[in-house]
Amino acid sequence: MQKKTTFSITISSIFLAANSAVASGSSGVSPSAYHLFDISGLPVTNAMATSWVFSLAVILAVKFFVKKPQMIPTKGQALLESYVEAIRDVVEPIVGKKMLKVTFPILIGFFTFILVHNWSGLIPGVGVFGWVAPDGHMTYWMRPGNADLNMTYALSLTCFAAWIYFVLKYAGIKALFLDLFGNKASKNDVPGILYFLLFFVFAFVGVIEIISIAFRNVSLPFRLFGNVFAGENLLTSITGLVGYIAPIPFYFLETLVGLVQALVFTLLTAVYIGLICNHDSGEH
Repeated sequence: MQKKTTFSITISSIFLAANSAVASGSSGVSPSAYHLFDISGLPVTNAMATSWVFSLAVILAVKFFVKKPQMIPTKGQALLESYVEAIRDVVEPIVGKKMLKVTFPILIGFFTFILVHNWSGLIPGVGVFGWVAPDGHMTYWMRPGNADLNMTYALSLTCFAAWIYFVLKYAGIKALFLDLFGNKASKNDVPGILYFLLFFVFAFVGVIEIISIAFRNVSLPFRLFGNVFAGENLLTSITGLVGYIAPIPFYFLETLVGLVQALVFTLLTAVYIGLICNHDSGEH
């Protein structure tokens, strides 16, 4: 009897949390993720838990659709191949054919990971169920991974590390230096004195470019976080104010925003790599 009563209280608290989330929708979403528990001293937040769940779901889905690759693809394999080919056709003109093979795994990884976690907040139950404290504050169990600045910043650092690796390995330090500080003018088109003066101009431009490269680790994470977090606040506030029917158009809007932001992050990464590594004479 005691177990049954405890179970009933637990279920009641869950639904109370769901109702509390809707009722307090106008207060918005917390800018920081909530701490759930620790694993060997590592704090686990609701954003981390959600990212693990949905990442595992993507892996299992791929394994389910493509159990064993075949020359004559099954419907699931054909669907995934179409998805891969679509992303490849988008990034190939940017990074170039020479760099496509080595950069494509991380580029499609970025797009898939970001898209799934952008859309995770649109799934019923995410950001709804949780624990309600005596003061009425709710700690919900699941939060979209990209609605946490820590996640988007980690993605940005990964992008930056990948850019350094590809540029140094496939273009070289000399190509990087010339791209940043080299004189872009031609001796045949510019008078001699002006040509040498342009060395100082392009050196100054190179310094500005280095600052711009450093600020990629600010613009990339805040752009992605800002769009996803704003969408979470919008859906939570609208649902809390006018119920469950009116927010439906905003769900379509956030679906589009999630797709665009995943594409923007992936294309910017491809552009950063392609600007230095894609200098094949036949590909402009």
